[in-house]
Amino acid sequence: MALYDAIGKTYDTTRRADPSITRCLARLLELRPGANYLDVGCGTGNYTVALQNLGAQMHGLELTSTMLAKARLKSDRVRWIQGDAASLPFPDRCFGGAIATVTIHHWKTLRPGFDEVFRVIRSGHFVIFTGDHAQMNGYWLKEYFRNGFAASIKQMPATEVVVDQLERAGFTDVKRETWEVPRDIQDWFLFAGKYRPEIYLDPQVRAGISFFAQGIATPEETAAGCARLEADIKSGRIEQVMEKYRHNLGDYLFVIAAKE
Repeated sequence: MALYDAIGKTYDTTRRADPSITRCLARLLELRPGANYLDVGCGTGNYTVALQNLGAQMHGLELTSTMLAKARLKSDRVRWIQGDAASLPFPDRCFGGAIATVTIHHWKTLRPGFDEVFRVIRSGHFVIFTGDHAQMNGYWLKEYFRNGFAASIKQMPATEVVVDQLERAGFTDVKRETWEVPRDIQDWFLFAGKYRPEIYLDPQVRAGISFFAQGIATPEETAAGCARLEADIKSGRIEQVMEKYRHNLGDYLFVIAAKE
């Protein structure tokens, strides 16, 4: 977790809760005011606090101390806990649902965490916000960081594996819902520059994205890719590149699993 101790220092410079994602999380959770919910791998707590502000009683679990320290500054109503998804420090059946946003690709294995989330949910939904391999292969940024994207896709659990592991953990009625990056996206994660390619040229933006900060795209590939991207933005060729990768698969994916 040394990476996220480093990222956590400046993470909130470019990362904040996006209203579109927050609305989707609340809807898919079927959020009930006053009910207890868990945010697994909450980072600096952006979505935890956003759901707390909608009336939920949120519990934010994060392994990285630097990120959790940032989260604690944002709300004294959220119950912040340092811990690992594979060994949740909560009693059985104490939550009405749980979320995990852009985090499961950092888990060592899925099943222990899924088993634990199933254990601590009384009944309700487990909502995962993640990426699909086909979506990642279809994003235009791949044109500039091919090796990094290949490594990132390898790191990202395949959707079929996620669904299978959820079902093996005991969840039922596992559904998928695609999500498109809006033009006014406020959370600058990897695909946030869909309509604003120039953001990837900003080192501060890249510092808040694990794809770059973690070295999935090596420093050498990042430098070369950014130089090509900058040239294409200046020449206008970027429009051709974006058109080449246009598809209707969505940009990210919600996976929604139920516990009856």
